[in-house]
Amino acid sequence: MNALLFLIPLALGLGGLGLTLFLWSLSAGQYDDLQGSAERILYEPEHPLPDPKQPG
Repeated sequence: MNALLFLIPLALGLGGLGLTLFLWSLSAGQYDDLQGSAERILYEPEHPLPDPKQPG
């Protein structure tokens, strides 16, 4: 029974922390352009990175 006195506030605190971080990520714009990130992989880059295997 003593464990519940420790675990219940801990669970509520972690849940509140998770909710706070989620709301912060919403206000910071982390989920603004979901479609653009999904389509960005389909396009070739304008300036591809050089091949490290080729000299010079």
